[in-house]
Amino acid sequence: MMLRRGIPGLTGLLLACLSLSSCQTRPRADLVLCNGAEPQTLDPALVSGQLEGRLCSALYEGLTRRDSRGKSIPAAAKSWDISPDGKTYTFHLRPDLRWSNGDPVTSSDYRESWLRALHPNTASPYAEIFFGISNAQEFNQGKSTAESVGLQTPDPLTLRVQLTHPLPYFPSLTSFTTYLPVHQATVTKYGDRWAQPGTWVGNGPYRLLDWKINDRVSLEKNPLYHSPERIRLQRIDALAVTRASTAFNLYSSGQADLLLDKGLIPSLMLPQLRGRPDFHPGPLFATYFYRFNVTRPPFQDVRVRRAFALAIDKETIVERITRGNEPIAQSLTPRGIADYEPPEGLPSDPTTAQGLLKLAGYPEGRGFPRVSLLYNKSELNEQIAVEIQAQWKRVLGVEVELRNQEWATYLRSLDELDFDIARSSWVGDYDDPNTFLDCFVTGRGNNRTGWSDPTYDSLLNRALAEPKPTKRLQLLASAETILVSQALPIIPLYHFVGCLMFDPNQWEGLYPNLLDEHPFSEIGPKGK
Repeated sequence: MMLRRGIPGLTGLLLACLSLSSCQTRPRADLVLCNGAEPQTLDPALVSGQLEGRLCSALYEGLTRRDSRGKSIPAAAKSWDISPDGKTYTFHLRPDLRWSNGDPVTSSDYRESWLRALHPNTASPYAEIFFGISNAQEFNQGKSTAESVGLQTPDPLTLRVQLTHPLPYFPSLTSFTTYLPVHQATVTKYGDRWAQPGTWVGNGPYRLLDWKINDRVSLEKNPLYHSPERIRLQRIDALAVTRASTAFNLYSSGQADLLLDKGLIPSLMLPQLRGRPDFHPGPLFATYFYRFNVTRPPFQDVRVRRAFALAIDKETIVERITRGNEPIAQSLTPRGIADYEPPEGLPSDPTTAQGLLKLAGYPEGRGFPRVSLLYNKSELNEQIAVEIQAQWKRVLGVEVELRNQEWATYLRSLDELDFDIARSSWVGDYDDPNTFLDCFVTGRGNNRTGWSDPTYDSLLNRALAEPKPTKRLQLLASAETILVSQALPIIPLYHFVGCLMFDPNQWEGLYPNLLDEHPFSEIGPKGK
């Protein structure tokens, strides 16, 4: 029996299909989900957002993959060997791998795809995720050749990877979006248009059926996938929806089966949803934060950044706006990593904030230049921005303009440092503090602040080479103290609580998990 999803008191929510062509007559997909904003790209080398990564994980397959509980398991690689010093991994590919056009998938496909993502001309925002591989960073910086990178292919089914230092979590990295392979001949033939319907080629459990801008991305089962019996859904539609009210109405009316993001649930309704059998909350390895552009005045001045951080009342945000029992964030790294104690960061302190702004030359906000806060369009982001705008006005006496942009434009603004303050979030890619802290090393593609600190960089480099786990975590904690307590290129606001909405009597293969991984290939009708 299907759950009745309606909730009393939904007056004022948008009609389900207000801005979507989903009301048009068309065959309904086996699974319809609200995926968030319009995808920026489906090229794994260029993806930096979670919503695109979710689609890419269905369209391409790495050497490993994440299962429905977030665990890394073998995928294209059936097994791997690790050298005694922990620095050489030898992956053995399955012999039955095929691209969606029938070509065999070989170890060279993985090597060439990784080198493409590393090549400076590709401008991958996530190139640094390869930097544990020998000479990868040097190649990315144009200081060495592709042949020098620690990637060898002794035969079509073997990929040998040489690391600079032991990385116990390396197999889990190979499931990440940027490590996914692309069909090089297709990329060469079609250039920027290769990842579009009609030209796309992939090796994942699904293939790209259609992509209607600002409407949906449609996927269909890939008959050439190596384990087709594991794929239970013939077609999936991922709807481009940014407004929580629209997404929830689509779900409540049965036009969508699944909500994967708490940001697509109206926050005012969360108290009513708790306890319902189709509401599935869980801890999430992710943080919501603001970042400063430290290359522009007035945020070149750490006193101004510190004043803005101390002026925020985070408790009000989680109690009145997000309403999901989120823990406030004093650090960037969420608690819960074994043996790691994140620094405490800064509490709310309006008096000190006012004093710092005065020392910076702006007593009670007088003479403060016009600045803006950028966020990608969503009701939750807007509500948080409005509240923090009011707090900065009340405590510091400064006027902050609000700017919102569509997802792709917003990402471009971050990359180009075309902002003063910007809303951001980060979901950990693997269970280690480094997945958060490495973002802010000088020149990283995900730094997006213009901030650089030699001491911070040195601490992370020392941690990378440190063989003793306890000492390594101490070095990372020292680096994070600089980030969130001293230099402050960012302001952590709260740690996420994950949330899925789906009918457990209808669907299975969905579980809340720390890394927020929900592979489409494991979802299916209950009991079928």
